[in-house]
Amino acid sequence: MNRRLLTAGVAAVALLAASCGTEPTPPGAAKGTVSFALPPNATPNWIFPLGIPGYLASYNSSIYEVLYTPLYSYNGTSGTVAMDPKASAAQPPKYGADGKSVTITLNDLTWSNGQKLTTRDVEFWYNLVKANKSKWGGYAKGRLPDNITGFTATDDKTFTFTLDKAYSPDWFTANQLTNVRPLPQSAWDKTSADGAVGDNDRTEAGAQQVFDFLVSQAKDLPSYTSNPLWKVVDGPFAIEEYSTSGQVTLVRNQKYTGQDKPKLDKVSLKPFTSADAEFNVLQTNGLDYGYLASANLNQKDSLEQKGYVIQPWKGWAITYIPYNFNNPQAGPVFKQLYVRQAIQYAVDQESIAKNIWRDMAVPGYGPIPQDNSSPFLSDTQKSNPYPFDVAKGKQLLESHGWAIGADGVASCTDPGACGPGIAAGTQLKLTLLAESGSKETDNMMAELKSSLSKIGVALDLKQAPLNTVLGNTKPCKPEQPECSWQLSFFGTQGSWYFPAYPSGERIFGTGATSNLGSYTDPKADELISATTFTADEASMKAYSDYLAKQLPVIWLPNPAYQISAIKKNLNVGTQDPLASMQPQRWTTS
Repeated sequence: MNRRLLTAGVAAVALLAASCGTEPTPPGAAKGTVSFALPPNATPNWIFPLGIPGYLASYNSSIYEVLYTPLYSYNGTSGTVAMDPKASAAQPPKYGADGKSVTITLNDLTWSNGQKLTTRDVEFWYNLVKANKSKWGGYAKGRLPDNITGFTATDDKTFTFTLDKAYSPDWFTANQLTNVRPLPQSAWDKTSADGAVGDNDRTEAGAQQVFDFLVSQAKDLPSYTSNPLWKVVDGPFAIEEYSTSGQVTLVRNQKYTGQDKPKLDKVSLKPFTSADAEFNVLQTNGLDYGYLASANLNQKDSLEQKGYVIQPWKGWAITYIPYNFNNPQAGPVFKQLYVRQAIQYAVDQESIAKNIWRDMAVPGYGPIPQDNSSPFLSDTQKSNPYPFDVAKGKQLLESHGWAIGADGVASCTDPGACGPGIAAGTQLKLTLLAESGSKETDNMMAELKSSLSKIGVALDLKQAPLNTVLGNTKPCKPEQPECSWQLSFFGTQGSWYFPAYPSGERIFGTGATSNLGSYTDPKADELISATTFTADEASMKAYSDYLAKQLPVIWLPNPAYQISAIKKNLNVGTQDPLASMQPQRWTTS
């Protein structure tokens, strides 16, 4: 593994040393219960470790990653983003001499139903995603599972993926194989609750039926704690409680046989309707691991006197507002680069970061996390190609046939200049759905509404809980009812967290299920593809340069994942910039 490339701008973080040993967790080895505050107005709602659009919030994956061990896990807590052997289900991969195959040997793990983890569980995952790729939230055209042309099991422990071409081994391991998650075929390969477990996944139709059944069970949140499907886990934790209100309790898996044994008996994840509600509980010492909004940083000394340590949790992420390019009304407008440029000129990122986030956010000018030490960051993205300039934004619109009327809203007066699909009289009235529960987000949206009004854009701001926002923000076709959304914000804690390489195939590649606004650009696809074959600095910089200029989204300051308040008797180590909680490594004193 090329560790130099994996350092990519995460110089503030540290991988816990991997240790050996696969003996079962001894009784009494763990102790204590820790309470952890969930993000404001965000409630976990997905347990099936194959996410689908609308259920891709980071706190969902943070939960199921300690229930179901991924093939490979990465960790950024040491200053480099590197493989985390203790949290992985397999030994390091071995690539063929021609780079077109990868052979993998599984670690000794056991499902809680007593069955050993085997290559059949990997094949089960592969068959499900291959037959249901358009439904899977991790799909991007040409990537998993398209780039795997064959699966061969040598025995119960070793298998080989045959690839469609040679890829950078570093990129393929860090950005593709981390999405492979062995699933308990012995318990889940069924098409109904009372159906028999069999080899249903080995036909395309059967795999589709199995997937649809598992998704239907995952949508039945009230049944999570009683459904026998979700009791079969191989990770360090199991589910004790999973309520519709958002309360989740993880209990250590007594049958866990891996290397990452939990040090605690339980972890209780607590939901809150707002950051203020959480802060009120924090002030009464009612949480072991919480957070404070940047607006409450003046209370830092008071919390420290109550026994808390205050630590910003910085993320390897970007924050943005996607445009819905397929919205029947606004889509033609969004497809005009000059409109996106005018809007970006009206975003005062420096002021938002300083005055609203109180320097707990970093202005972001493109698709790479905005850390100037990153070797992947282009000079264009570093220098901000669209600095705050309302006059320039207004002039761009006026020079393309728009005029601001008496109501303060710009209207198209020259369709030929406005662009294809934009009729005379079209007004720049846009609707933005933003997540609720955060003062910083409320204030940032108000600032955007104000600054955009100065260039003739009227923003109708609506707010809802994060799950509602994500559920309403999906890739769509213009004729579909769900394509009514125009702009969406879900980035109070960052919009997108990257694996080791911040390549954009999942969020900006044509047809990707997490490309929520249906952005498409052949040149962008070409540059994204280049990053996957070499994963070198030059290809990443070219990608960074192009998308910083092309504006597939509205770039915004990227906030810290949270400003953590951690009880002094709780040791959580260095907080992972990949936004993984890693509760199995927390200890109390």
